[in-house]
Amino acid sequence: MVKKLRDMSGAGVMSCKKALAETDGDFEKALRFLREKGLSLAAKKAGRDTREGLISSYIHFGSKIGVLIELNCETDFVAKTDEFKQLAKDISMHIAWNNPQFLSRDDVPGEIVEQEGNREKYFSQVCLLEQPFLKDNELSVNDYLSSAIARIGENIKIRRFVRYQLGEE
Repeated sequence: MVKKLRDMSGAGVMSCKKALAETDGDFEKALRFLREKGLSLAAKKAGRDTREGLISSYIHFGSKIGVLIELNCETDFVAKTDEFKQLAKDISMHIAWNNPQFLSRDDVPGEIVEQEGNREKYFSQVCLLEQPFLKDNELSVNDYLSSAIARIGENIKIRRFVRYQLGEE
C-alpha cells in the first residue's frame, strides 16, 4: 500500500508511512493528507524567485490548435529534468483542450468582474489556475502545480501562456 501511495502522490516512503499511520491505514484519507501537506509545502516555497525554466510548445492533433507556455522554476537543473518538461506538456495540453482566457483571477479585468460578479463557477471556467485539471478533474490546475512543487522541491510558476486556434482572431 505504501508503494501505491508513493506512486500516486510522489511523496517519500517515510511520508507515505506517516500519512497511513495518521489516517489509520485509510488509503484515500492518506492521499488527501499528503496532498494537503504538499499544498503547505508549496505555500512555503511561493516567495522564492523563479528565474529559470523553459518555454514549451504543444500542437494539438490535426495541427489546428497550438499552445506556448512559459514555466519557471528556481534552477536550470530542474528546468532540464524530464519531470519538469512533462509538467509543461501536461499544462499545455490542458490549455489546448480547456481554452482558459486568463492565468488567474488577478488577471481578469475589473469590468468583466463587475459584469460577471464574483462567481466561483465563472472563474473556474476562464482562469487556468482554477480550472479542473484535464488529467485529474478532482484537482485544480493550481493543486496539480502545488503537488509538483512538493515533489520537485522548488517553487514553480506559470508565467504566461498563449493559445492559438486556426481561423480564430
